[in-house]
Order: sequence, then C-alpha cells, then structure tokens
Amino acid sequence: MSAAIILWQKQMKKSLIHTEEIVGMLIQPILWVVLFGVGSRSLMAAATPGGGDGYMTFIVPGIVALTAVGGAIGGGSAWLNERLMGIVKEYLVAPIPRLSILLGNALSITTKVLIQSIIILVVGVLLGAELSSNPLGWLGGILLVAGYGIGFAGVALAVASKTDSSEGYHMMIFMLQLPLLFWSNSLYPLATLPNWMRIGALINPTTYVVTGLRQITMTPTLDMGNLDTIPLWICFLVVVAFATLGMGLALKAFKSSIK
Repeated sequence: MSAAIILWQKQMKKSLIHTEEIVGMLIQPILWVVLFGVGSRSLMAAATPGGGDGYMTFIVPGIVALTAVGGAIGGGSAWLNERLMGIVKEYLVAPIPRLSILLGNALSITTKVLIQSIIILVVGVLLGAELSSNPLGWLGGILLVAGYGIGFAGVALAVASKTDSSEGYHMMIFMLQLPLLFWSNSLYPLATLPNWMRIGALINPTTYVVTGLRQITMTPTLDMGNLDTIPLWICFLVVVAFATLGMGLALKAFKSSIK
C-alpha cells in the first residue's frame, strides 16, 4: 500500500507543477454550468414564470458527474502516455506489488476528480444553485462522487491498458462519455423521458450518482427535481457496484497488458 501512496504523491505533484492539466479539464464543465445552465434557466423562466428559479440547482449534480468523467478520462490518458513512453516498464521492474501501480494511479485520478467536483459545486452555488445545509449530506455526496470516479477511472485505465494509440483511446472513451451524460437524468428528469430512453437511463450508473447528489447535497426548489424518486440506498449500491466493476476491468486489462 505504501508503494501506491508514493505513486499517488508522484501523480499529484506532477499535477501541481503542470496546473494547465487541471485547468484544462475544468474549462468544459465550467462552461456547461455558465453557458448551458444559465441559458436554459433563462429559457425556462421565459416559458414559465418562476420556472427557471431552481434549474441551476437541478443541473449542477449532472455537471459534477460530467467533471468526474472528464477527470477520469484525463487520468487514463496520462496512464497511456506513461505506457507509450516506457515509464510503466520501470514501475514493473521495481520491487513493489504490481497491484500498487494500478491503485496509485486510480487514487490520484479519484483525488483530482473530487477536487474538480468541489470547484464545480462552488461555481454552481455562485450562480444560484442551492446547497444543502446538512454536512452529512456533503459527506455522502463526496462518497458518491468518489465511487463514481473510481468506477470510471477503472474503465479509463482498462481502455488505456488495451490500446497503444492516443487517438484510439480518446475515440473509444468519447463513445462512452456522451451517452453517460445525455442518456441519464443529468439534464432532464426521468419522468419526462420516453420509455425506451428511461430504461437506458436506469441502466446508466450516472443516473444514480446524479439522483443521489440531488437528494443529499442540494436543496430542490424546482418541481421536476423531485420527480426522480430512486431510493438513496439504491443509488449508493449501484455506485459501489460500478466502482467494483470498473476496477475489476482495470485489473484484468492491466494484468493482460504486462504478460
């Protein structure tokens, strides 16, 4: 475990030195909050008096999920670059458990995801989102985001372990990223979706992390924010299952890549 912590420290120090990495991954979700969130809020307010008051509160958890996905993609890209540059081979000849190499990278990705998610929450609150006053809700929200980040970090690391092309990696991840965001309740409530789309959204782990975040970290002020009544324990259960699946895929791909 100490080797995993050392690798985690290495990745975090590298991010502190190259701050453009974190800034770059924050630009897209911040633009989502500022441009899409504010624009949609104005549209809803124009269509229905008072209808835009709580939309920022509704959309911020979805943007947090988008941030987690973006952070995981960046972590997977860094892992792929280390593989292509031969750095991973240097890890493998070191007298450390090979599993710690994977865990160190997954921990660093999850840490970056949490930092970026907190920044997005702050931006959302500044733009009108209403945060819950319950500290236990914030803690639960951190656990949800961490579990979701670990799961998608595992997926990203698995893809990065099985490809030798940066272009191929980003193409494969891009095919997952957009459905995760749009085929969920990140931008619209489940009750408004057609049946076929609602079934797909209920299979998507993003739906459960977003629903959980809305329930315990935000203060809903919009009627449509109350339509997604998935029990909180199911949200946590699905996120834990997704984290386990993601890391399982990463471990399997990692072992096969070093044979």
